[in-house]
Amino acid sequence: MVNERQNLDLTAFAGPAGGDAVEWLISDAAVPYPEAVAAMEARVAAIAAHQSPEQVWLLEHPPLYTAGTSGRDADLLDPRFPLFATGRGGQLTYHGPGQRVAYVMLDLKRRRPDVRAYVAGLEEWIIRTLASFNVRGERREDRVGVWVRRPDKGAGHEDKIAAIGVRLRRWVSFHGISINVDPDLTHFEAIVPCGVVDPRYGVTSLADLGLPVTTADADIALRQAFAEVFGSARTGLTEATV
Repeated sequence: MVNERQNLDLTAFAGPAGGDAVEWLISDAAVPYPEAVAAMEARVAAIAAHQSPEQVWLLEHPPLYTAGTSGRDADLLDPRFPLFATGRGGQLTYHGPGQRVAYVMLDLKRRRPDVRAYVAGLEEWIIRTLASFNVRGERREDRVGVWVRRPDKGAGHEDKIAAIGVRLRRWVSFHGISINVDPDLTHFEAIVPCGVVDPRYGVTSLADLGLPVTTADADIALRQAFAEVFGSARTGLTEATV
């Protein structure tokens, strides 16, 4: 059987010829989580109705935890920040300053209506973004997200550097990915991140790996890698900052 996550056809998600440009929205201030979800849901409805173009929204949240559809109460070890239940897939994760969140609203019905392939595309997007900083991100079949090998921490040790959680409505995607640029990694200690309890697996960031990457640097890398994987370069880009 072909491993779809490892063998992604990079033409699979190219926007349809003559389609609207993908709009990029960049928020300078931290966005409260309920406001972000409400904005995403409104945009998804407009995309599904062909009233608005697809959108990628780059932002940060104030410190908080979110629980996906597989989240377990026991995975919240210390409720030091607000916890929000959300309809995305996955378990518990942390969002906060220093972490770049990308909410991705694409019309998969027009691109490729395949959820597994879409998740593989998000993984590939992250891997290519990290590669621009000479970081080798890797997939794991038994763990969602993107991982970095850490032999300096012991044999077989790996740290998660990026998380993925998606939801679809009428084949329009929302939620998306988060990449740890320079967050406070101690904030992850209050949860069991994504349900992973094996002590060989932790959490890292670009800063933790010794890389002085700024949010602006990450945004540039995300834009370039997105065009390679999702084909936005074919239709052009529009941008707004809020």
